[in-house]
Parts: sequence; structure tokens; C-alpha cells
Amino acid sequence: MRNGLVIIGYGGMGEWHGYHIMNSVPEVNLKGAYDIREERMEVARKNGLRTYSSYEEVLSDSEVSVVIIATPNNFHKPLAEQAMLNGKDVILEKPATMNAEEFLQLMELSKITGRLLTTHQNRRWDADYNIVKKIYKERLLGDVYMLENRVQGSRQVLNGWRGVKENGGGMVYDWGVHLIDQYMDMIDSPVTEVYANLFSLYTEEVDDNFKAILRFENKVSALVEVSMNCFILHPRWHVSAENGTAIINDWNLNGKMVALSDDKELVWDEKIVYTAAGPTRSMAPRPPETTVEKPLPTVQTDSADFYRNVLKASNGQEELIVKPEQTLRVLKVMDAIFQSEQLGQSIKCRI
Repeated sequence: MRNGLVIIGYGGMGEWHGYHIMNSVPEVNLKGAYDIREERMEVARKNGLRTYSSYEEVLSDSEVSVVIIATPNNFHKPLAEQAMLNGKDVILEKPATMNAEEFLQLMELSKITGRLLTTHQNRRWDADYNIVKKIYKERLLGDVYMLENRVQGSRQVLNGWRGVKENGGGMVYDWGVHLIDQYMDMIDSPVTEVYANLFSLYTEEVDDNFKAILRFENKVSALVEVSMNCFILHPRWHVSAENGTAIINDWNLNGKMVALSDDKELVWDEKIVYTAAGPTRSMAPRPPETTVEKPLPTVQTDSADFYRNVLKASNGQEELIVKPEQTLRVLKVMDAIFQSEQLGQSIKCRI
């Protein structure tokens, strides 16, 4: 960035930004941090950062050109407005704002002030996502028609402000925003329908589990599921395509592809599967010689590329990777998820 970067909100994510930048992106001039809590300022100082006495002091520092806003979600918009009006470029931690309308207002202010506006969508650099993206884009199993994208755990309870509705807590805002962004980045087709179920099992104010189905104009369907109450895990990804199936079980990239064999003629016998309640021919197993198991494709990713891109974009050398228009699209899908849950029906749309 032209001069310096300051982290606003030095909680868990703010501290992670600082650590990641200092250890992976030395070309970024990390000037310091600001948090309203003195105990977090002390942590920042112990981590070698300068601390500011107020947000106004950050905005008045002529050596600061970029701020990362990593506060609770409901503070993103007013803090970003102040920053842009004071000549600072803005990186918003996800979700960028509480809804699409708020972000649209920030986009307009970005145009008026000429300041950059982007969102930290680090999960675009996850290896598991990029493997699925490669399978989808390169048609490694033919045309994909169904994607299942899940994050699951059994912690049950949301920590701190993430369990508070006013602060923008809940799993749609916390993890759903990542999985939706992955779909929006991968699938170059409008979303035409959204259906969602949200559950508040252990956290009264916000969703701690949810499931949503997105339908795209190109006939692809995509499942988004986030659970904090799952004790038998589904695969991280399940990909259904015309010529095979892929699974990625976890973030360690355990998984495989099973594809139709190119050189084996399929001849079905009349085998019948007998279940306790009756027979089935439709679900008889495919002859094993007609499929082939393949390893997942390999990819190379580096999440520090996000900061490098903002550095170059701030200096006019590159376009932003995470563009405001993309963030707006993600937020519109999230709005439709909340609307679907509220109305108890699918939402027709074109996003």
C-alpha cells in the first residue's frame, strides 16, 4: 500500500491479520492497530505493533493509506464511511456489511471519494475450494450439476459477539458468507432461486446451523450447509457431474474422484439387490470395470496473495481480485437466505 496499513479491531481476526502480514507479506507496511479495549491494545504492543489512542488518530495519520476493519459486523459500515471520507482505502472483514443495501451505499461513497473498497474473502484461496473449482471449470468429470459445500463441527455454542443478533452474529454471517462467495466466484451464472432453513438450537438470538440450496440459471444446484451440532461429518465437498463424482473429505484434502472408464462398454446384467423390505434393480451396483478411481487434481494457492493484490491495486498496478460488485452479489444471496427463512418459502431472484 502506498504508505501504511492499520488494523481496526484487534480481536482474534485482527490479530490473525497482523501475524499473517508480518510473516508472509513483508512488502506491506503494517503501521499499527487500534481497538477500544485496552487489553487488546496491550496484546498488539506485545506483538510489536504501534497502537493508536483513537480511530480519529488513525484517520489523521498521513502515513496511513489503508485500514482493515475487523470489528463486529454492525460497525463495518460507519467505520468504512469515516475512513473513505478521510482519504483511506478500506479492507472490510467479511461479511462486509449487514445487508446488500448498506454495502451499496459504501460502493457509492467509494466512487465519490475515489477510495478502494474490498472485502477479505480469504477462503477463495483454500486448496479444497480451488480443487473443486478446477474440476468444475475444466470439466474433469464432465458438466457438474450438483455441488455440496459443508462446514461442520460440534462445538454448539457461538463465542462472544458472534452469538448476538445486533452485532451480526450467526453462521450465515460467519461461515455462510465464505461458502456463498466460493460459489459466486466459481459459477458464472445468475442465481435464480434460493431456499433456506435456519436453526437456533443453542443460541437464541442467531442461527447456529443452517442449510440453503441455490439454483443457478445454467441448471447447476449448490448446497450450502453450516452446522455446529454435527457428530458424524459429511464430506467437506461432494461434486456430482455427468461422468463421475468427486469428494473432498476434509481440509487436509483427503478424497478422490471416481469417473466413467473411457474404454469399457457398459453391459448391465440382471442383478437384483434384495433389501429387507423388497428388491431393487435400479440401485444394483455398476460393474466395477466401468469406472476408474482418480486422485484429486493438485493446486497451488497462497492466501497472502490477497494482501499483495490490494497493495498493487492501491498503487494502480492491478485490479482488485475481490471486487465490490462481487461482494454485493454475495450479500444479496445472504439477504435472500434470511428472507426465505422468514417467509418459509423459496425466493425467486436473479442475482
